[in-house]
Amino acid sequence: MKTVRMTVGQAIVRYLARQYVLRDGVEQPFFAGVLGIFGHGNVTGLGQALEELGDLTYYQPRNEQAAVHIAAAYAKMKNRLQTFACTSSVGPGATNMVTGAAAATINRLPVLLLPGDIFANRIPHPVLQQLEYFGSQDVSVNDAFRPVSRYWDRIYRPEQLLSALPEAMRVLTDQAETGAVTLALPEDVQTEAYDFPAHFFEKRVWRIPRPVPPESELALAVEMIRQAQRPLIIAGGGVLYSEASAVLDRFATALGIPVCETQAGKGSLPWDHPFNVGAIGANGGLAANRLAARADLVICVGTRLSDFTTASKTAFQHPDVGFIGITIAAFDAYKHGALPLVGDARETLAALLARLAQAGGTDAGYRQEVARLKAEWDAEVDRQRSRTSEKGLTQPQLIGIVNEACGPKDVVVNAAGSMPGDLLKLWRTRDPKGYHLEYGYSTMGYEIPGGLGVKMAAPEREVFVLVGDGSYLMMNTEIVTSIQEGYKLIVIVVENGGFQSIHGLQTSSGTPSFGNELRYRDAKTGRLDGEYLSIDYAANAASMGAIAYKATDEASLREALEKARQADRTVVIHAVVDPAVRVPGYESWWDVPIAEVSGEASVQQARAAYEEARRKQRFYY
Repeated sequence: MKTVRMTVGQAIVRYLARQYVLRDGVEQPFFAGVLGIFGHGNVTGLGQALEELGDLTYYQPRNEQAAVHIAAAYAKMKNRLQTFACTSSVGPGATNMVTGAAAATINRLPVLLLPGDIFANRIPHPVLQQLEYFGSQDVSVNDAFRPVSRYWDRIYRPEQLLSALPEAMRVLTDQAETGAVTLALPEDVQTEAYDFPAHFFEKRVWRIPRPVPPESELALAVEMIRQAQRPLIIAGGGVLYSEASAVLDRFATALGIPVCETQAGKGSLPWDHPFNVGAIGANGGLAANRLAARADLVICVGTRLSDFTTASKTAFQHPDVGFIGITIAAFDAYKHGALPLVGDARETLAALLARLAQAGGTDAGYRQEVARLKAEWDAEVDRQRSRTSEKGLTQPQLIGIVNEACGPKDVVVNAAGSMPGDLLKLWRTRDPKGYHLEYGYSTMGYEIPGGLGVKMAAPEREVFVLVGDGSYLMMNTEIVTSIQEGYKLIVIVVENGGFQSIHGLQTSSGTPSFGNELRYRDAKTGRLDGEYLSIDYAANAASMGAIAYKATDEASLREALEKARQADRTVVIHAVVDPAVRVPGYESWWDVPIAEVSGEASVQQARAAYEEARRKQRFYY
């Protein structure tokens, strides 16, 4: 057998560079490159290999967590058909990636993590940055990746790559199992050599199938749809990943079934489609939530039915409501006691539509109700987006202005705080890839690195990053990476005085304001309830190389956005909004427990309302 002598680091780089995926006749490399920060735990192993071989493009992020966010956002934009590998040193470099790994796994996005690890030979222990675990010498901080990875392995010997790398690729390219994959790499093992079989490094193509559920299950689903009087479709992220928007359009139109959107599925249909009734659930709108409350059949397409989507299992109140789960992952297809249709969303919808061609669909009365509710909701969105304040801009107004500045193919990126809910309700998406939210893990700090990942995946599109001031302060330095690599972002930093989303949740739950606003400590009270902090976000961004503007009213915001579109590098717009103007909820609820015992009357009242709301929760089996 012909062999090639390589180090473990070199073998990993060479192998990854020769992995391809194929779907619908389109073949492409699976890895777009490697994101990483070097330290003693990986610089002489993977770092040496990346420099010498040059098989994979190396990108230099500012933070290891941000690197994973870039990779996950890139993979999401590429419909999970391409991603990055991310490498770090041992210790803090590795654990910085844990949050990003959790977000990727929760959101079913493929990312390969290659953290350095402590010496396999154990001779120099304890090494710099090693956590000594008293109960075993076989544990390191990299074991923290186990619960947040879909596949985890530690490479103690070079020949273990022969089984570990193919298994990692199997999981990464499996649309049902994908998520973060971690291969922990002891720093001495990375540099060890082995005579690898030459054919191990030959090009390999991983085929992405489009399976269809069994005929027996399709027949049951067809009968359920035929019998339904008030059916409703929930469009989740799986619609976008399987590129099912066109068939969803035909399905909804032919059968007269309204479609509502999750955070991951927003954009499945354009906002003005006659059967797109908008967002559902705790952050949902009037039309979708009213239809959900009376739906007798809910067709769940590519959604994992999170608590925000189901309004903590209070959204569906019809006494005989049934569910159909259309998704590639059996784990999600069975939720809510659904009839599971485990398969590709695009092909499964097409198979159902072919069998329902003569069904006729919903009656005229239901379609008229859908049209009326949609018109009412569209008018409410207009009203919210036009809300002003004597103090200056408002967040819903800002969302409307930025939305108007976007072209049909431009992308908005966001992740955490109060904006995800406002965007889900108010943003009008025209393209399936025009709306990019990380809301499975609601990761503060995702926005700017996520925006960079989107731009790297689609450099022809303008990318608008909306980020709150609290999240901006957590992770803003990938602005430097965007400048370094020449990937232009338009970042709007929305200053509202801190963590206003949780502040609003806190006060609505009966607790007085505490610890959620960016305020100076008051010498009299001893608490953080003084004046708001004064932070010049534009100056901060300019110091990192961005073009920076400040907007305090509609005119200055529109002017800054116009200049941003003409700019040749990343632009940061510091926009100040009135934190008191909020977009309300619409006949929905989210289960956040209230203190059962409290001396504060406001908390007692909130607890009583909480217990009443819980009476609407349903359990499905």
